[in-house]
Amino acid sequence: MTTADRPRQGLRPAFRHWRARRPFWGGLLLVLGGGWILLTEKASLKVVLHIGMQGLAGYLLPGLMLLLGLLILFNPAQRLFYSITGVLLSLGTWVTSNLGGFFIGLLLGVTGSCLAFGWLPDQEPRRGRRGRRARKQAKSADGAGLTKV
Repeated sequence: MTTADRPRQGLRPAFRHWRARRPFWGGLLLVLGGGWILLTEKASLKVVLHIGMQGLAGYLLPGLMLLLGLLILFNPAQRLFYSITGVLLSLGTWVTSNLGGFFIGLLLGVTGSCLAFGWLPDQEPRRGRRGRRARKQAKSADGAGLTKV
């Protein structure tokens, strides 16, 4: 089958397929958390905390968070290591980077890392309560129609 014979998929379905095979939201939240903390490093506030060689750790930890979020997106096979490291780095920004980007970046990083850690590949989609109830009713209706001889 050549490329001309295959049906055109489109950008949106292709992105959905790519997103379904990786912990997308976890990686994205970790990237956003690292980016937010990096942005708050340049905040023009009087209450800015810098530790180390002129705040090197304040830039290093959120930069690594950003990198780990991208690695979770593009290398999901190693998501467990990346997510555990992401949680530790996110918690480390509490001390080094303006209270973790004034709590917002810290919460984004921890939430994203936890989502990436809990993501399971090859898992069937969950059915909602309505779907389970309908299936149970259909099963009981089939069982009630049978008579024992």
